[in-house]
Amino acid sequence: MAIQLTDVAATRVQEFLKGRGKGIGLRLGVKTTGCSGMAYVIEFVDEIQDDDSVFESKGVKVVVDAKSLIFIDGTEVDFAKEGLNEGFQFRNPNAKDECGCGESFTV
Repeated sequence: MAIQLTDVAATRVQEFLKGRGKGIGLRLGVKTTGCSGMAYVIEFVDEIQDDDSVFESKGVKVVVDAKSLIFIDGTEVDFAKEGLNEGFQFRNPNAKDECGCGESFTV
């Protein structure tokens, strides 16, 4: 499996990277927190680490560390704007339950 970006998410990441002026892609990971146990972490990548897996989706490099990959393998990342709010959304086939806000999940 792999991490995939929708067209909208890929375009948004490319815009962020261009505006930032540096970076090789997007890092997606998880941390223990939130009301459901695990939360997504998303940040720019300037350097790939030895234990990282690198996926290419719609022209964007998506980097995931080995510890996070087992929880998010197969996830599709989208970017949506709803009213005044905008942000990344995750469709994770490994998630058994999510909190109401979609920020955290359990596996």
